[in-house]
Amino acid sequence: MLPRLSPLLRNPPMALAVSRATPPLPLHTILPATTLSSLHSPLSLSFAPKPSNFNFLLLTNNGHSNKKLKTFSQDNYRCTVWASQRGYREFRRRPVAGRRSKKKDLELNVSICIEEGLPNDPEILSIAELLRLNVPTAMKLAFDNLKSSTFKTRDEAITDVGGFDGIELSVMLCNDEFIRKLNKEWRDEDHATDVLSMSQHVPGLGLPFLMLGDIVISAETAARQAEERGHTIIDEIRVLLVHGLLHLLGFDHEISEEAEAEMDKEEQVLLESLGWKGKGLIQSAYDAESNMNHDMQSSDDRKKEGSLRFYKPKFSYIFCDMDGTLLNSKSQISLTNVKALKEALSRGVKVVIATGKARPAVIDILKAVDLAGKNGIISEFSPGVFLQGLIVYGRQGREIFRSNLDLSVCRDACLYSWEHKVPLIAFSNDRCLTLFEHPLVDSLHTVYHEPKAEIMPSVEDLLSAVDIQKMIFLDTAEGVATNLRPFWSEATGGRANVVQAVPDMLEIVPPGTSKGSGVKLLLDHLGITAKEVMAIGDGENDIEMLELASLGIALSNGSEKTKAVANVIGASNDEDGVASAIYQYAF
Repeated sequence: MLPRLSPLLRNPPMALAVSRATPPLPLHTILPATTLSSLHSPLSLSFAPKPSNFNFLLLTNNGHSNKKLKTFSQDNYRCTVWASQRGYREFRRRPVAGRRSKKKDLELNVSICIEEGLPNDPEILSIAELLRLNVPTAMKLAFDNLKSSTFKTRDEAITDVGGFDGIELSVMLCNDEFIRKLNKEWRDEDHATDVLSMSQHVPGLGLPFLMLGDIVISAETAARQAEERGHTIIDEIRVLLVHGLLHLLGFDHEISEEAEAEMDKEEQVLLESLGWKGKGLIQSAYDAESNMNHDMQSSDDRKKEGSLRFYKPKFSYIFCDMDGTLLNSKSQISLTNVKALKEALSRGVKVVIATGKARPAVIDILKAVDLAGKNGIISEFSPGVFLQGLIVYGRQGREIFRSNLDLSVCRDACLYSWEHKVPLIAFSNDRCLTLFEHPLVDSLHTVYHEPKAEIMPSVEDLLSAVDIQKMIFLDTAEGVATNLRPFWSEATGGRANVVQAVPDMLEIVPPGTSKGSGVKLLLDHLGITAKEVMAIGDGENDIEMLELASLGIALSNGSEKTKAVANVIGASNDEDGVASAIYQYAF
């Protein structure tokens, strides 16, 4: 059984609850090898019998236990639920009133398990509670049908269940990531599936208990199929349960058309007798094929929109850049990125912006997509790293760090701008200042949402008006690469650093400061370790931040230097790279 000894899950870290095999019986010398067969549905899988003879032993944090929990009786069937203290979360079976027969009751030992990777989603917990009641009822009806019906193709290794003292079955709910690993390990197919069945019954051993086996169901795939088939996730999980149970009872639709028809019919009989909605899995597969819309998953099986509720967060914080990362090449944030960020927030992950922009610009952009304010990722009261780490806001949005540019550097830059008529923007907290009008100056406001630049009458007026944190030269990408960057890399003379976030802008910032240093300062302020952080960026100014984080993701549109230091290279900013990173790596 899954919470005891399952060949599927016996190896840690997948399974933390295991069993100890009974020593005296050398099963490996008398049992045939395991065989595998795929189901009619490309997303389903069945397993032939595996050796199973063991004492019940549940490992916990405090040792091990073999304690039975609640027991109930119903028409000659007595159901007991076993539970471990750790590993898989299991549910105690509430007593159900029923008449006790004078005959010896057949004990049904049913384990309803939730794999550790699934978070405590209310809907999944509710489904597990329902399965507590549903599984024993389905088992009883399926066993009764075996006695009252004749089947031509069913493997009759299991015949009269009344000859056993009890029957053991485990049902596990998991996500696509977990079931994909099982599918890869046991079938060498690298994609998620909806249900896996594994029989543990070994005929001829004379065991008092029928070790019926394990049914593993991906709640994530079930939710997706439920939406496609127009019913609820519990309806779909019940369909998958029936399919898996019939496989454990010897039905196999793969061996012939007759066997397929027989199992298809029995699926429908069970579902209708139980009063459960939906067609059987075989019939649903037929329908999907006839409609030519069967969802064949790609080899990467990335998590998709709406799926994060089936996963626990791997990180507490996501630090994210703006230009070239969260914003696409049109300086817009896509709806897909917005949905991914909102899903991450709903799962308890905090998103922190780390950007070269001023805070008002970020608030303005994210406000338009309902990501600013109390329940968003940015507000005047949230932490963040702005102006390439030159201004850092901590708890309650209070400023905890500011670094100003050397006045002599500011003067030299202003004079260069005036003499060569190269547009220059001086950033001072929430203000932008410039010396003359220019279309590129306007674009910083209209395209990049920075504060509208104030035109100062002279260099001295600009320098005396405010403290300046950084300056940006605006030109063509070629002009920056061939003229501005070579000149200012030398002209700063150690008084400042030059960095680039986008190809057509050159930023001059104070030495010894960077976005990465700002992120490090904020982490220390908030008491966060780098292990809790995933960072997403694209430019050279993001390199330190990506190196600092536990997982650094550079989008494919990023600079070669940035991609060289990243742990992962993600999709581009025009391909919803932030959303892809969140779905694939954050959970």
